[in-house]
Amino acid sequence: MTGNVLTTILRSIVRRPAALPGWSSIRGRMAIVLAVPTCLLLALIGLGVADRAADWSAARGTEAQVGVLLRAQELVREVQRERGLTNGLLGGEAGYRDDVAAQRGRTDEARDALSAALDEESGALPGAAVSALRAADDPLATLTATREDVDAGTADRAATLRTYTKAVTALIDAESAGTPDGDRRIAQGVQALQALARATEAVALERGSLNGVFAAGRFRAGEYLDFTEVRAARVAALGQFRQLAGGDQESALDGAFGTAAARRVGGYEARAERGADGSALAVPPGRWWADMTTLVDDLHGVQRAVGDDVRARADEAGSAATRQLGGFLALGALILAVAVALAVFSARSITRPLGALADEADAVAGSRLPEAVRQIQEADPDTPPAPQFARPRPPGGAREISRLAAALRNVEDTAVGLAAEQAVLRRTSTESLASLGRRNQSLLNRQLGLITTLESQELDPDALAELFELDHLATRMRRNAESLLVLAGEESPARSWKGTVAVADVVRSAVSEVEQYRRVAAVDIQQCGVRGHCVAELSHLLAELVENALMFSPPKQPVEVYGWRDGAEYCLAVVDRGIGMTPERLAESNAVLAGKGDSLHTAPTRFLGHHVVGALAARLGAHVELRPTQGTGVTAYVALPAVLIQEPTSTTALRR
Repeated sequence: MTGNVLTTILRSIVRRPAALPGWSSIRGRMAIVLAVPTCLLLALIGLGVADRAADWSAARGTEAQVGVLLRAQELVREVQRERGLTNGLLGGEAGYRDDVAAQRGRTDEARDALSAALDEESGALPGAAVSALRAADDPLATLTATREDVDAGTADRAATLRTYTKAVTALIDAESAGTPDGDRRIAQGVQALQALARATEAVALERGSLNGVFAAGRFRAGEYLDFTEVRAARVAALGQFRQLAGGDQESALDGAFGTAAARRVGGYEARAERGADGSALAVPPGRWWADMTTLVDDLHGVQRAVGDDVRARADEAGSAATRQLGGFLALGALILAVAVALAVFSARSITRPLGALADEADAVAGSRLPEAVRQIQEADPDTPPAPQFARPRPPGGAREISRLAAALRNVEDTAVGLAAEQAVLRRTSTESLASLGRRNQSLLNRQLGLITTLESQELDPDALAELFELDHLATRMRRNAESLLVLAGEESPARSWKGTVAVADVVRSAVSEVEQYRRVAAVDIQQCGVRGHCVAELSHLLAELVENALMFSPPKQPVEVYGWRDGAEYCLAVVDRGIGMTPERLAESNAVLAGKGDSLHTAPTRFLGHHVVGALAARLGAHVELRPTQGTGVTAYVALPAVLIQEPTSTTALRR
């Protein structure tokens, strides 16, 4: 009870409703307070990380895409060469046959290389680029039939040229699909590379178409118009490239068109322009092919340089994104670590002194206050009180914690004072009850003696019956007085017998101390002796159990008492068939009978009999337990230890 006073006061001071998960502790509150701005900062860092991750992914994708585009341009170059040689062969230049056969092999190798690169890098490429490049393989597949027609001599030169051009155009259009996002310079470089690819295709197409024209010696119907359209497409593509390219790339392009072979190509083109009317053209196809191939190869070299430059830019952007990504992650980790460190430091700076105060409060409630009360209870009322115990200084220098420590000490002082007053009051009450019980016991013993004398002298049956009733009433009053002594913790009643007393006599003595003794039946009591020094307490214990059984039984329902040997012990059972008890109430009663229930000072008045039985059972070393009776009611079992019983050698009559 001493701990309940302090605990109740503390709860009234510090109780607060929990609003959020974790809000019930200091650590949780500090974590929540710091978590909100930390989460906002981490969210901003997360946006930066996502942006840098997107840049890194775009750079990696651009590198992969440029690598695949260069593979595609290698295939375009080989198809362009095959187209030009095939057109010259169909124009009548038979010397190209071996070159065409060798070129077909190089074309197939470039096609396989592109397919392998596409399979390897498909995960890093835009979906549109992958789909377009795979779709561009369909026109390439038709070249097999075209090659067979060329070898059989049934192919038309214009139709064959269109077939090859369609395959090249599909590849170039596929290169334009899926322009990468991210860095503007990288995207511009990819666009410049695609524009240069279209310009190179126009030059290569011009090479292939005029190769057939020069082999045939003149333009056929519509071929000159195709020639002018190709030159216009080349001029437009080169203009777009110059708008997108940098200074070094433009210089490389000018270098490709400034070679001697390029100047000779210009002369051949001027001759071709003069043959627009279908007149004969005296241009050696081999010279045209060689010079034009040099120009195409130089343009492909410029393409590779532009592609390498784009890949370098993408690699640089990826490295920069990686560094920035690492910086953002490191910053996020630093912010998180600082937030955690601040939370831990702040929480510990608060929880350590609060924990020390809580430990001190527990020490007060668990040991210091009970010890102070015990000393007060055991001390002589006439001696001065002992000095106060030393109290440690609580840690922490915060003003609020110091105020809390002072408040807790005031609570402790108040609790000690209240506990001391309660202890004194309890001791005074106990002593008063014991004194009153002793006085009542003495008076009732004298009264019983007088009643016994009157009974021995009375001859009138009616008067004698009334004296018996008065004797029975005084006996019950004496038991109540003895119950007061038991509850007050006084020694057993002064009544005792020498030797041993039969259990049946003890049961009859107990029955004589209850009001409705006529309803009690000793059904089966096996012979056994009880040592005389414990007879009065055992009789009192049984009387309390029998009275409880009578109180909670129907008025005409008997209460039965049984007794039997159980090994070295002797058992008694008081059986009633009344209203019974709930399992919860039965468990509470058994706890009281075993000395583990509520305090006597907090128990309801109607259950004081259980405390009397429990105190008597503890003195006797007996075990008392309530169990449900089969059907309805409650059975009280009493197990007497072997030290209290023995076979009776003589029977001593019990005086009430």
